[in-house]
Amino acid sequence: MNIRSLTRGDGVVIGAAVLLFIASFLDIFSADGASGISLPNAWGDGPLLLGVVLAGLIGAALIVVARGLPQVPKVAGLDLGHFGVAFTVFAAWSALGNVLDPAGGANNVGPGSSGPDAGIGLILSFVATLVMAGAAIATPLVPALQAALIPAPKPQAPQPYGAQPAGGYGYPGAQQAQYGGQPQPGQPYGAAQPQPQATQAQPPAGEFSPFWFAVPVPRPLFAEDGSPTPIAELAPGTWYLAVEQRGPALVAQTQDGRRGVLQDTSGIQRG
Repeated sequence: MNIRSLTRGDGVVIGAAVLLFIASFLDIFSADGASGISLPNAWGDGPLLLGVVLAGLIGAALIVVARGLPQVPKVAGLDLGHFGVAFTVFAAWSALGNVLDPAGGANNVGPGSSGPDAGIGLILSFVATLVMAGAAIATPLVPALQAALIPAPKPQAPQPYGAQPAGGYGYPGAQQAQYGGQPQPGQPYGAAQPQPQATQAQPPAGEFSPFWFAVPVPRPLFAEDGSPTPIAELAPGTWYLAVEQRGPALVAQTQDGRRGVLQDTSGIQRG
């Protein structure tokens, strides 16, 4: 699971899930004159626990796992993330019903009777599930939420594809004398100094030079034979190597050595 593929929207979902978990331990009722009385929390209310707390936590987990996996699993033809969104929406709807009717119809037990009000646990649960569902739905639609949650680190002096190692031309080997440098031990005085050698030939003008890049949002990587089925998904926060250019598209290489065509190159960050 690649955590660098998580987006800001996923971060909002994770934060809302943490708030929902904390709210599940708080009082779900608020009644006058209840000071000193132990009030129940969500873990003591079966429908609230299943319909709000567990539904919201399961939905958040499905969304995050689906985003972090290189290949999103499908159930009944639907992505795992779609089921997560449905769980969060159901949790928010259930939380709204519990806030409007905390006692589940027991308020009207008789004339003039007044049941308990919604406690801080119910209110925070509703806020958490509402934020969670909103972020899950809005992430594919709002570009600001699609940005990487963890920015991609700059590669440290990335070398072009096929470049010579840091030791220079002829590496590994003996240290090369610099032009105009001092004679080496055992070298006769006045002997001719070695001439400098070219370290690396520069590619002709217009020739493609491989480079590192990162994508701003998840992008599919298609096979080089033109097959419409993606072979991988490039995730934000990870550096990939572009080894060839085909018109506006790039032939990219993943960390596991797979090569494919990145058709959408808009907004990529070069290393």
